Amino acid sequence: MRNMSKIATLESKFPLLAVENHCIISKDADITACFRVHLPELFTVASAEYDAIHSAWHKAIKTLPDFTIVHKQDWFIKENYEPGIAQDGLSFLAKSYQQHFNERPFLNHYCYLFVTKTTKDRMRMQSNFSSLCKGALVPREMRDKEAIHRFMEAVAQFERIVNDSGFIKLQRLSEDDIIGAGEQQGLLEQYFTLSRDAGTPMQDIALA
Repeated sequence: MRNMSKIATLESKFPLLAVENHCIISKDADITACFRVHLPELFTVASAEYDAIHSAWHKAIKTLPDFTIVHKQDWFIKENYEPGIAQDGLSFLAKSYQQHFNERPFLNHYCYLFVTKTTKDRMRMQSNFSSLCKGALVPREMRDKEAIHRFMEAVAQFERIVNDSGFIKLQRLSEDDIIGAGEQQGLLEQYFTLSRDAGTPMQDIALA
């Protein structure tokens, strides 16, 4: 006889609640702003430029409020090269170069950055911590609209400082980029499938 009491849906275990105003809202009321990161090409940056990049990161992170988590995520996906031979103005040598690498496998790199505003209680959470021990489900800090507004302003300043460095470009992800739209695969779906190919394996999860 099958034990039905241990069966749970993916949606019930999913830690995210919704995607609103281009931010991810978790079930613990944490707010996350998502960015696609465009890094310099490999072996194109000298030691002095590395110092400038480090200084830009340091300056940008210092603008974020307390209890903020910055998470950089690197994806390496094996793909086949697709040449751009349909472009106008390509010379014979340029087209031959593109066709030479046509459909050759290579390891493509995608980089994402997540800036999450959490609370003091969440930062020191232990395994015995439960919402049943709290007086309210939503932390008091997250019910303060002014605090959330200050966090979003800090995120905008963080993005501006990094982009002004001229070495790294942050591109804010929209709601469609995160959850997908139509046949377009969203970041969450790509994360669960470990693939950037079109597909809808998360049909049982609905984000408001």
